[in-house]
Formats: sequence, structure tokens, C-alpha cells
Amino acid sequence: MANTLLTPQIIARETLIALQNNLVLGNLVYTDYSGEFAHVGDTITVRKPATFTAVEDTGTTTYQDITETGVAVKMDKLVTVPAQITAKQLSLSIQDINSQVIQPAARAIAQKVDEYIAGLYADIPYHYKASSTPAISDIAGARKVLNINKAPFEDRSIVFDPNGEAAYGVLDQFIKANEVGDAQNVRNGVMGRILGLSSYLDQNIKTHTKGTWASGTATLTADAGATSGTVAAGGNAKKFVKGDIFTLENVAGSYVVTEEATTAADGSGTVKFYPALPAAVSGVKMTIVSNGSDIQNLAFHKNAFALVSRPTEQPLGGVNSEVINYGGFSIRVIYGYDFGANANLIRFDMLCGVKTLCPELAVRLIA
Repeated sequence: MANTLLTPQIIARETLIALQNNLVLGNLVYTDYSGEFAHVGDTITVRKPATFTAVEDTGTTTYQDITETGVAVKMDKLVTVPAQITAKQLSLSIQDINSQVIQPAARAIAQKVDEYIAGLYADIPYHYKASSTPAISDIAGARKVLNINKAPFEDRSIVFDPNGEAAYGVLDQFIKANEVGDAQNVRNGVMGRILGLSSYLDQNIKTHTKGTWASGTATLTADAGATSGTVAAGGNAKKFVKGDIFTLENVAGSYVVTEEATTAADGSGTVKFYPALPAAVSGVKMTIVSNGSDIQNLAFHKNAFALVSRPTEQPLGGVNSEVINYGGFSIRVIYGYDFGANANLIRFDMLCGVKTLCPELAVRLIA
């Protein structure tokens, strides 16, 4: 007989705990939650923290307004894990069903959520190219970019793919417990904190494959303050991929392509990019920052990216289900039955959206 104590409420609560324990990027970014139900495709407004400017007191005080700006986030990702579950599994203790069903489901959801966040690298124009032989100077270089962009010192992280973790994790600065400051990290294989950055491994870090255009064959013409311009890309059709980073000859800074674009057969077209140009350019050479396919490790402040979660409505018709909300996350668990397959069903759902809040608070460590 099934254990009647294993209700959707208990399963959902345990799943939510397991999800939070399995997330990497999802636990490092800004999270926004509201108890208001949402549907797939809804667009909601997320409040960004207020910012202030410090001034010298000259005897006359001008008070600044406390203004929270809003960012639109589309709730377009319903992450779901549907599975068949036997009566025998439902009769297990909560410890056994946790290991056999809940933990695998939570890991799958966590992986998908981290994939979404890792994909936000494509919004970031700021970068540091890693050396051919990994060195602590690579991490210092990424940190320098954050410092130049005035990222707050607290809540900084750096997240590596498995290759990066293997390469940087054996550096003396990580291994020597007296320098890292936490011997437990070394024993457990945790990278720890270095140069003001808490370091992590995430298997979902992305690899970027550049478009078909090439350095030296493409030029840009655009006005001052523009975020789009006319390109001439070398006499035949070329593709610019979202996430391509480029620099401009004799123009400060780097820029990222914000929408995929393919030029006409003669190589002419329009490309959108970020940030805005500081000055007008005319026929200026573009240089792509890429080796072809590059790993996009990320160093960032918490407020660079947002993970937004909203509860989903419970289904009608007396279906046995539960929605649990905690710590900025929401999970829905539904029990069902497939008469054709003569099988019990269980489904885990998480409705979420991800968004880059402030590109200046993130750096791509390109390897």
C-alpha cells in the first residue's frame, strides 16, 4: 500500500530544497520572487536596486530621489520533469524516494536553469582573453575589468567550465590552504575564494562559436550614441552571431552583437550592438575577439544577472498537486494517472525567466 504521507506537498518541499542545493549559477545571481501566479509567456517587471552618487558636502544639500528602475523579464521557460512512478516507489520512505526520484529531478531542473543563466554571456561585451597556459593573471585580468567598471566588491563570483576548473584549480594559489584561507576547500576539491572572487565549477558554461565574418574584412559606419550601424563585410554574405565581441580601430572599448544578422550578398547590412558608440565612426575596421569557438567562463557581481521565478497555477479538475515557494524559488508537483499505460505519473514544474540586468557587472573570461 502506498505511503499516504508522501503527498505532493512533501515531494514539492523536498524538491525545492534539493533544487537549491544543486544550483550553481542560480544561487549566485539576483533572484526575484513574488507569490503572484504567472503563465508561460507573461512579461513581468523586476525592480533593480536603487543607485546613488556620493558628493562632497559644500553646505548646500540636494537630496536624491530613491528611484528603483524596472526591467521587463519574459517568463518564457517552463522547466518540467515528467516521469512515471510506481506504487512501490510511492511506498518508499521519504529518504529513499528522495534519492531515487526527487534528487534526480531536482538535478535536471537545476542543470536547465543554470544553462539558461550561462547563456546570458552573449549580452556581455566586457572580456579578458585567457593565456594559452592558465595563470592566476587571467583571474586578475577579469577582476581588473570588474574594478574598472566599478562593480561592488562584495558578492563577486567566477564560474569555470570543467576544463577551466581542472586548469585553474591546480594552481598554487588555489591549492595552498594558507593562501586560500580554507583547508577544507582543498580536501573537498572546492576551488574556494581568490582575489575577491568566490570560484565555482558549472558544467553548463557555454562555448561561443563566432559568425562567418572575419577581422579586417568588415567595417562599421554609425553615429555617436548609436547601438546599430551599417557594416561592409567583404563582398559576400556574412553572418554576425549574437554574442560576437568586436573592437573598433582607434575607438576605445569593446562591443557585443545583440542580434543575429546576415548581410546581403555584397556583404552590406545592419548590425546591432552594445554599448553605444562614444563617437561617430565611418568605415572603421572591426576586429572580432574570438578564436572560432571559445569557452565563456564568467566573472560577475550578483546583480549582473537575474533569475526570476513565479508560481504556476494548480490544474483544475481535482488533480492532486501542490505549489511550494521558498527562498526565491517555486516548484509545482502534480500527481496523475495514465489509464492507457496503467501507470502513476508525477510531474515537477518550475516557471522562470532570466535576464541580464547590468552588463557592466560581468566579464567573459574567454578560453
